Amino acid sequence: MNKILITYSTKTGNTKKVAAAISELNKGIELKDISEVTNLDYDLVVVGTWIDKGTADTKALKFIESISNKKVAFFFTLGAYPDSQHAMDCTKNITELFEKNNNTVVGHYHCQGAIDPQLIEFMKKSFGADHPHGPNPERIKRWNDASTHPDENDLINAKKAFEEIFKNF
Repeated sequence: MNKILITYSTKTGNTKKVAAAISELNKGIELKDISEVTNLDYDLVVVGTWIDKGTADTKALKFIESISNKKVAFFFTLGAYPDSQHAMDCTKNITELFEKNNNTVVGHYHCQGAIDPQLIEFMKKSFGADHPHGPNPERIKRWNDASTHPDENDLINAKKAFEEIFKNF
């Protein structure tokens, strides 16, 4: 059996929730917060991150930069809609981070996740409605939609995606 590590960085618990769901697929999977990882002696390293400024959060970013010449997969949660251009750009950015160190990306998954309420308050106070991060009606709707994710359907879809990744690995 292949040794698989699922590791994650989480701020609000969204990414940890997805990591835990994926880890249920196989009893041999090790599930760890990124800060708990002491070695990369695994056949597959799966990294979970939340999105910050269009890429992995700082903690996950540093971890990803430490991985080289491995088979990897990743997943992320973000406040934007999962079918948005922003989500596609994040997928591309994270893929490139892994590939920069000669890793082979064997799959990925992403879903919407609740945005840190403190960040929403900051955006409401700091930006006008015409700012790209300001509280206009469309953005407030997206923030509210995100607040219910990841939901049960997101977790089911994460498991389906990683069943395929693990099967083909």
